[in-house]
Amino acid sequence: MNKQTFVASLVCGWGLAVIGSAVPSSGAQEPISAAAQDYWAFKLPTQAPVPSVPGPFQHPIDRFLEQARQDKGLEPAPRARRLTLLRRAYLDLIGLPPSPAETAAFLADNAPGAWERLIDRLLASPHYGERWGRHWLDVARYADSSGFEQDYDRPNAWRYRDYVIRAFNQDKPYDVFLKEQIAGDELNTTTDDTLIATGFLRAGPRVAFREKDNPERRYEYLDDLIATTGRGLLGLTIQCARCHNHKVDPIPQKDYYSLVATFFGYVETTHPLVPPAQAEAYAKKVRDIDARQAQLKTDIKKIEAPYEERLRQEAYKRFPEQVQLAIAKPERDRTAGEQLLAQQVIETVNIAGRAIDRLMTPDDGARKKRLADQIAALDAERPEPIPVAEIVTDGDYRFAPDGAGDEVIGCPKCRISDATAGTFLHTGPGRYQVPPSYFLIRGDANAKGSLMKPGFVTVATYGNPPTEIPPPDGHTSGRRRALAEWLASSRNPLTARVIVNRVWHHHFGRGIVASLDNFGKMGDPPTHPMLLDWLAVEFMNRGWSIKQLHRLMMTSEAYRMASDHENAVDREKDPQNQYLWRFRAQRLDAEIVRDSILAAGGSINLKIGGVPVFPPLPRELLTSVSHGIWKHEEDGPDVWRRSVYVYRRRGLVFPMFQAFDLPEQNVAAGARTASTVPTQALTLLNDAFVLRQTRLFAEHVESETGNDPARQIDLAYRIALTRPPSQTELAVAVDFVKTRSLVDLTHVLLNLNEFVYIR
Repeated sequence: MNKQTFVASLVCGWGLAVIGSAVPSSGAQEPISAAAQDYWAFKLPTQAPVPSVPGPFQHPIDRFLEQARQDKGLEPAPRARRLTLLRRAYLDLIGLPPSPAETAAFLADNAPGAWERLIDRLLASPHYGERWGRHWLDVARYADSSGFEQDYDRPNAWRYRDYVIRAFNQDKPYDVFLKEQIAGDELNTTTDDTLIATGFLRAGPRVAFREKDNPERRYEYLDDLIATTGRGLLGLTIQCARCHNHKVDPIPQKDYYSLVATFFGYVETTHPLVPPAQAEAYAKKVRDIDARQAQLKTDIKKIEAPYEERLRQEAYKRFPEQVQLAIAKPERDRTAGEQLLAQQVIETVNIAGRAIDRLMTPDDGARKKRLADQIAALDAERPEPIPVAEIVTDGDYRFAPDGAGDEVIGCPKCRISDATAGTFLHTGPGRYQVPPSYFLIRGDANAKGSLMKPGFVTVATYGNPPTEIPPPDGHTSGRRRALAEWLASSRNPLTARVIVNRVWHHHFGRGIVASLDNFGKMGDPPTHPMLLDWLAVEFMNRGWSIKQLHRLMMTSEAYRMASDHENAVDREKDPQNQYLWRFRAQRLDAEIVRDSILAAGGSINLKIGGVPVFPPLPRELLTSVSHGIWKHEEDGPDVWRRSVYVYRRRGLVFPMFQAFDLPEQNVAAGARTASTVPTQALTLLNDAFVLRQTRLFAEHVESETGNDPARQIDLAYRIALTRPPSQTELAVAVDFVKTRSLVDLTHVLLNLNEFVYIR
């Protein structure tokens, strides 16, 4: 059992059964009761009238909040200082601090609407997509490697990352954004971008060894899709209904396997990003070379076979006698125990090619070399790879071509035996047919119940939406298209609420529903339910525009309140600030800590998009992990790119990101934790990258100010903290620089709480 499944099994085991505890053997179920659908999250959101409240509040968000504060006897904080708001907006929207020049320009704009103009400028920045795309990549469980034991590189995963960044910069309507990621290959109009978008479905961890021969693995991947769709898009723990009816929420096991049927046709493949004629010419050339090499490799195997067998027989002598006897028996004569024992040993014994070569006769060695030279010559004829995207479409996974590692599987019993003749991808004639998908009793892949049809979460479904919308060409089933339309419908009670709540969380430090990924009964209730519904409906009415949602939230007085305001009465009544009587200070995300350090050092490389970079890692860290890749790249401008472009390896988290609470990369993560641990301070004090940027920061300040300590300190504060030093800070810092150095001062500034917090 992997970590994700183990955690899910613990979470899904909590609570008492509310739907029934009997183990069903089919997809039949009792109707969802009206009482179950009466729960707030399953009712369609409606816009209540904006409250009328006494006082100066005009913004609809403020009027909802003020009504709740007045009910609780709370007084709101005053507005924060302009410099505080400037830094807050920059770090929030683009994840970079304002430069001294940008700060001066904002302070000089005293005309009405300065704040709104600032927000619009930041939303128009190409760096906005990098910041807010990163939030979505957490939900999409994006990484550049496959995870698990081998942790294979995914050389084209970054194309999905860049799609997400483009989508946010373009303010692609959220309903369209979802449809492209769930069914970008099934839409009425498909493009390279809509196909790349389906990378969302394959962004999770994969073992990669012969899914087609391992039904358990196939269902693990389907569970990943359902868990990500549930938690990330609907705020529901649907995966808890895999083995039994959900123990808390009205989600029967039948709904889970209806979603399995919806996704069951999916397969992972590649899409060439060149004209079709060029792609076909490339594929034909590669197929020809592969075929010619395959025969040569077969000939080499024939030469090696007797030598390998001799070495194997010698190796088997190291094992106990009963093991040797089991291996010596013909496979058909072995008992089940002998078969298992023999197979485990046969797979364990690896015969190195060098050992075979040492045993060969000179004639056989020469024959092998001639064949190997021909293989190498054919490799030299291979055309340069064309650019491709890693996508999802419909097909039959039972006929998938072998991938990395697939050739090493040695378990004959794992081979799928019920697959009739077929093809991996459907090209016609006739319409594509989804492979059969069954209800699994207790979630056991070997305990098949009834054949399942596609469907959705019943309790959140209104009307009778179609479960298949097949495209005219008949190449796919249209099941994912139907799911996408259901997800992105105004008749879905959850989708708009979940994304509005998540954006609120990122702006205000806590969601209206604090449990961002769980709107079910084990989650937190909304603190302001009418405000949440008002925002959800308003969001849909404004064309599902995320940028308009930002403007709506950030132009409120709630967003502009001071975070350092103290009120003993308010603190006593609402110690967790659930009702927003002041702004919540928020620790910067791990990537923004690194980006802010690069910005302070004046060295940040602001190139947009492209292949990931590999900042240097300690040698001992690289040698401690045997699988996966981490390319050697020198510390310098090429790797001083924004942190969203740093290679994401599941099996080896970048140390600075790990110290500052990068979330688990194998599951959808709507929110991040913000711990305070010694490794964070030690990283900022001792990390070689931080120390180098500290020196660059000091050199930049000195080049702008000369040798005047007061001017140096003033500029250093403005760069690092977006404000001038106080008189006390200036006096202390002047003495510090005179007795220590400017480098020491810049290092201190990067270690301040104020540097790593949005206030």
